[in-house]
Amino acid sequence: MGMPIIVDVRDKDVDVPSVDAVFAWFRLVDEVFSTYKPASEISRLNRGEITVHEAGKDMRDVLQRCEELRVETDGYFDVRAASRDLVDPSGFVKGWSVDRAVSLLAEAGARNYSINAGGDVAVRGGALPQGSWRIGIQHPRRRDRIARVLESGHLAVATSGSYERGAHVVDPQTGLAPTGVLSVTVAGPELGVADAYATAAYARGPQAPQWTRELPARGYEALTIMADERVLVTPGFPAG
Repeated sequence: MGMPIIVDVRDKDVDVPSVDAVFAWFRLVDEVFSTYKPASEISRLNRGEITVHEAGKDMRDVLQRCEELRVETDGYFDVRAASRDLVDPSGFVKGWSVDRAVSLLAEAGARNYSINAGGDVAVRGGALPQGSWRIGIQHPRRRDRIARVLESGHLAVATSGSYERGAHVVDPQTGLAPTGVLSVTVAGPELGVADAYATAAYARGPQAPQWTRELPARGYEALTIMADERVLVTPGFPAG
């Protein structure tokens, strides 16, 4: 998926084939959803070679969930944000695929593990012998600094900003990259949803903190770093 994925399983009784199955899943997701591969299902959909109804179940489920998230975020998470002629669900697919991988590991009997997909993280149990996992949030301007460290045994954390991939997020209302905000980190139970919420908040620019106040009611918390480097958090954002 154009990024490093690290699976760290601390349980000694989980066999290697179970971890291999997780990476096989990620390769399958890449084959289906990569916008860079001409033969992928999403590329064929965008070229008009197949319709949504002719696509596989995973594609239909993802696009349906993305539409629900578009409505939830007042259009600030939109698979057509970059182009009205192309569908790009990448902002949800990465987290969604990690959520499925978490389920695969749980089914294999894993209890203590983390999955890091390009900086977005899902953890369960503890980083044995430690009792929980510590998750660092990269400072958006200072590569040698961590903005915040979270400690948890059951959490998904996603960050949206321009410091890793450049201005890849746009405000769907203007078509321009947002200003006034450096990054938004969202933490909660599902990485796919956290990733979509982080994208939607970041796309709002200086209005991000106002919108993230609504997230605790949905089971998610947020940390926003503004352009002046003020750090704003919702009341329940996990402590380190």
